[in-house]
Amino acid sequence: MTVSTNDQLKPMPEDWKRALAVVAHPDDLEYGCSAAIASWTDGGREVTYVLATRGEAGIDTLEPEKCGPLREQEQRASAAVVGVTEVEFLDHKDGVVEYGTALRRDIAAAIRRHRPELVITLNHRDTWGGVAWNTPDHVAVGRATLDAAGDAGNRWIFPEPGLEPWNGVRWVAVAGSSTPTHAVDATPGMERAVLSLLEHRTYIEVLTDEEPEAYVRNFLTGFAQTTGERFGGKPAVAFELFSR
Repeated sequence: MTVSTNDQLKPMPEDWKRALAVVAHPDDLEYGCSAAIASWTDGGREVTYVLATRGEAGIDTLEPEKCGPLREQEQRASAAVVGVTEVEFLDHKDGVVEYGTALRRDIAAAIRRHRPELVITLNHRDTWGGVAWNTPDHVAVGRATLDAAGDAGNRWIFPEPGLEPWNGVRWVAVAGSSTPTHAVDATPGMERAVLSLLEHRTYIEVLTDEEPEAYVRNFLTGFAQTTGERFGGKPAVAFELFSR
């Protein structure tokens, strides 16, 4: 089946230097877009991660007091694989993140601290393509990130001493969207994306009975190949891009 040229994804913008990725949990970025992030850091761009939670409620067999620090450690190691050295945690409670002014305030403050041109987040809609129900944490954080990109530029919203407004966000890119508009060639960063997701071994070993590397590789390459059908046949990571 030939894919219509009208359905083709556009290349992501390249005229930027700093990005901030804001998601709910450890591993959200690794499942969603780390192959793109590896390519960006290779090109000298700066990417910072901000996570709303430490994923402490994500493993049924491990109590939150032990799970949170372990998943934080795995996330920092995972980020380093794709060239990300700065990882922040906002300490909202895993599983019960609430959309609202407190979350918007925290994300807006992070945007003001890091002053990105590109903000990245994960699917904020109720479902994954109408097939699977999304989690409340993903919905809350994704929606709050889209809103906070505007909040950060308004000096009268969430004013904080020492944090100047930042109105320099030019785009918000949503990974995992069922209506993507743009993409990044996943080929240069794919091997590091696999290794990056494998750093979340504690979570993966509970999630699947498959051998971890086979599971990770099949998952990431499968999605990249499917996306590539709309990106000139090249394996790709897709985003829904909102301009500001």
